[in-house]
Amino acid sequence: MSSQRQLELTVPRVRARELGLPLGRFKPGKYNAITDVDGVLVGHSTIIRGEGPLRPGHGPVRTGVTAILPNNGNIFMERMNGGGFVLNGAGEVSGMTQLMEWGLVETPLMLTNTMAVGAVSDGVARYLVERYPGIGDEHDVIIPIVGECDDSWLNDISGRHVRDHHVIEAINNAKAGPVAEGNVGGGTGMVTCDFKGGIGTASRKLPEALGGYTLGVLVMSNFGKMHNLRVGGLPVGEVLAEKFKDTPRRGQTYGSIIAVVATDAPLLSHQINRLCKRVSLGIGRVGSYAAHGSGEIIVGFSTANIIPRRTQKMVYKLKILLDQRLDPLYEAVMEATEEAILNSMCMAEPMKGVNDNYCPALPLDEVRRFVDACRPIFASVKKRPQQSSAPASREKPVDADKEGEVRLAEALPTAVRGAEGIPYPTRPAPDEAEGSAPGGSSDT
Repeated sequence: MSSQRQLELTVPRVRARELGLPLGRFKPGKYNAITDVDGVLVGHSTIIRGEGPLRPGHGPVRTGVTAILPNNGNIFMERMNGGGFVLNGAGEVSGMTQLMEWGLVETPLMLTNTMAVGAVSDGVARYLVERYPGIGDEHDVIIPIVGECDDSWLNDISGRHVRDHHVIEAINNAKAGPVAEGNVGGGTGMVTCDFKGGIGTASRKLPEALGGYTLGVLVMSNFGKMHNLRVGGLPVGEVLAEKFKDTPRRGQTYGSIIAVVATDAPLLSHQINRLCKRVSLGIGRVGSYAAHGSGEIIVGFSTANIIPRRTQKMVYKLKILLDQRLDPLYEAVMEATEEAILNSMCMAEPMKGVNDNYCPALPLDEVRRFVDACRPIFASVKKRPQQSSAPASREKPVDADKEGEVRLAEALPTAVRGAEGIPYPTRPAPDEAEGSAPGGSSDT
């Protein structure tokens, strides 16, 4: 083993935030993971066996399955608003056409390799039919949501090694709290910007003055070329490309990325679609240009409303956020996506796969040196209070905007702005009493 590889194995892996990177203005949740959104569970099944030359059907195997379960797993009977976005479609998320048509999530969301989509979909279908025997009779049929990326640089992908029991294992392993990242589950054999990638996650908690909502992103990251890599906005990839110029890299594919967004903000499907679009900006921050052969596909859901399969009067009520309140979520999802991708790389360890193809881990010591060299520049920038995402207008107060830090109790209404920082309506809502005082609060 070379000294470089020995060094890689001895350097402890840490999450991106521990490197001191500039990762945005909003604070992460407790676990800095998609599981910070209440009721969201994540589980993995990891398959690693064999080494040496590729023998299709035998190995080596470097793959797996990741499961994201909304609503503590009870997503079939108590569905949630969902949506998605396709930046570049050289990839697949089965079930997405129905998701976009109905705007509903009603199955676990699964991540795996390209050739295992059918097996994972079948495994989820078996799991749900056993749990809800009325599927296909009393209830409608289901189309599981399964996203994929190509892990053939390290994995015997044509051997189709993912089985039903791996799907069930990932679902049964799903839990709240910290999420394993890097070489786990569906991310086991994935590569990002020519370094080891895989599963990564991050979250953001908006301040109360901006709604107090939590948003989380989980990625299966497998895209990009080294020279395009940006880490915390720094052109780290351009520097490392020279250092790793003699390291063999995959050349047949640019790769892909699947991202899953969860939030407790009360959003309709069209709003979730718009939120998912902004994930693309976070992917671009790390270095993707959505290459011809790459699949950048995002799915998302909101946990704020439950959509039952039937009610007594066949109606249900929703709480919906005004579109004007979406800007902080857009910013937060961009930040969380960038950090989730970087976490997938920072936590991944180097891996040798089929035909002894070797994928190095992102050298964290090199990144630290780069960040330390730039730290005087960061320090010279006078930090301003967190700024509002709302556009400047005549309705903006003349004092400094401190929405990112202020507590709701301190955000006192003015003549034109409510405590949430949004202008009062110029006319009362239809259901307001005629004699209500102007500028009265309403449930948004």
